[in-house]
Amino acid sequence: MKNLLTLLLTTLFTIPMLQAQDRDYWQQHVDYTMEINMDAENHQYAGNQTLEYTNNSPDVLDRVYYHLYFNAFQPGSMMDVRSRTIQDPDSRVRDRIYHLEEDEIGYQRVRSLTQNGTVVNYEVDGTVLVVDLNESIKPGETVTFKMEWDAQVPLQIRRSGWNNAEGVEFSMSQWYPKLAEYDHQGWHPNEYVGREFHGPFGEFDVKITIDQDYVLGGTGTLQNPNEIGYGYEEEGAAVNRPSGDKMTWYFKAENVIDFFWGADPDFKHVTAQVPDGPKLHFLYQQPAVVEGASDEENAQYTKNWEELVNYTIRAFEYANEHFGEYPYPQYTNLQGGDGGMEYPMGTLITGGRSLGSLVGVMVHEMYHSWFQNVLATNESLHEWMDEGFTSFASAETMNHLFDRGSDFPYAGSYRGYQFIVKSDLEEPLTTHADHYNTNRAYSVAAYSKGAVFLAQLSYVIGEEAFRKGMLSYHEEWKLKHPTDLDFIQIMEKESGMILDWYYEYFVQTTKTIDYGLESVLGDNDKTVVNLERIELMPMPLDIVVEYADGSSELYYIPLRMMRGEKPAENNMERTVLEDWPWVDPEYNFTIDKPASEIKQITIDPSQRLADINRENNSFDVASMLSE
Repeated sequence: MKNLLTLLLTTLFTIPMLQAQDRDYWQQHVDYTMEINMDAENHQYAGNQTLEYTNNSPDVLDRVYYHLYFNAFQPGSMMDVRSRTIQDPDSRVRDRIYHLEEDEIGYQRVRSLTQNGTVVNYEVDGTVLVVDLNESIKPGETVTFKMEWDAQVPLQIRRSGWNNAEGVEFSMSQWYPKLAEYDHQGWHPNEYVGREFHGPFGEFDVKITIDQDYVLGGTGTLQNPNEIGYGYEEEGAAVNRPSGDKMTWYFKAENVIDFFWGADPDFKHVTAQVPDGPKLHFLYQQPAVVEGASDEENAQYTKNWEELVNYTIRAFEYANEHFGEYPYPQYTNLQGGDGGMEYPMGTLITGGRSLGSLVGVMVHEMYHSWFQNVLATNESLHEWMDEGFTSFASAETMNHLFDRGSDFPYAGSYRGYQFIVKSDLEEPLTTHADHYNTNRAYSVAAYSKGAVFLAQLSYVIGEEAFRKGMLSYHEEWKLKHPTDLDFIQIMEKESGMILDWYYEYFVQTTKTIDYGLESVLGDNDKTVVNLERIELMPMPLDIVVEYADGSSELYYIPLRMMRGEKPAENNMERTVLEDWPWVDPEYNFTIDKPASEIKQITIDPSQRLADINRENNSFDVASMLSE
């Protein structure tokens, strides 16, 4: 009986871990065909959508969900209430939704919906459409949904809208009824409350009919460039626009999780080519008309957009080399939105910026094409894997583009993390993006601590294994939906180490790192160094000893539960010491030289260790002996 109980307990605890790490991977697939007819003057449109949905899961589906994102921009919506009640509201939102007039609100109103030609019942619940199916969707089956809907574009407040702060007419994101994601965790019909998105990969066939003087850009490749012109026409081709007040822009995109576009009559459109990479599109107001800016400032904004072209080319080249190749044929930088917001094959960014700010926001949003759109993690649940990884990559890319020469471009992220720890506002990285107690806690967790997670991981496993791991992660999981454990598994494979402890402490808890040099004791021709682990999170340690003769030596202490050690990273002489068991609060080792020959001892001079108190990380032996 005892043996049977042991077997049952072992099975219960083992099976979930095996499922997490070795699950049979599958993902759903969508094919959208959409036609919309814009009433630009009234900021409204009528839409038709055909959606072919393939159930690649092993489950039978009796219900589906659509996102109706525009419905968030109505007084009393969850986005409105959350913004008016959270202690630190987003300055772009605050109570603005609450005060929208009837012709300024957003909505998406479904007029009809069928499944395989038969009408289905549905219910609108805020920003979610709940659909009860007439027939279940069986594993491997493809069904066709057809929908007609009307929409009103909201006054620009957050991401989507008309008339943004710089006068761009349409920033069209989250603009169509979008089928929610169903994955190994089930459905994800999250209300549109504040941030972050998730969706299945698929094909988009989109026709947008709008007044002829509007210039458009966004996701996908334009299929009728010679009818459109505006810089899209083929070289040497004559532009043959249709007669009438409107014309139809026809875009296609493959293997993407969303579709955005923007439009304005004053857009200038220029293109550039990344060598062995995508064609770049830039759409920005010409001339710049930023509210409150002088003529000189607006002229500079235009010049900055002209200079942005070369910076974008160089940024793509750097990203392709260090984080995996961008798989799509085009990318669009489009002026619009309310700051910077990423979408497949492009971004909406505001344009009234200094050159450094414009390049910075472009680089950051560009990297979302790697960590949100190509590696399409559920960013509502793992926002740190999108925003944090993006912050990490953009920091080193900006260091490269502007030749800043920093050996540690992630210092800003470490400062942000240190701030949130000391503020007592920190929450675990496992917190859902919309459920942080404060916007500040979300921002630091997602952007700063997420970037620290990567920079510190390179400290744990070594820079070479880390870089190989980042490329392997992209190659193995591109155009899929990796989870946090999928990423850890890649890094364990590349490093040969066990890393579950690192993930569990740094992601699932708010436990912190604090190691200190407790004492340095001379013992004739030897020196004994006593270390203490003050806070709860264990880490391997690099300890550099500087000698009076100008030489240095590195002492490396692995953690026992890592079951391995990182290779030496530089030309400094290194001594690998005995593993430190994580339960021991103290550790000591001996240097085979007298204290009189030692100048200083420092824990992690590279500062990749996210130690919350660096004041006890260094011991000035020479000063101590001179006292």
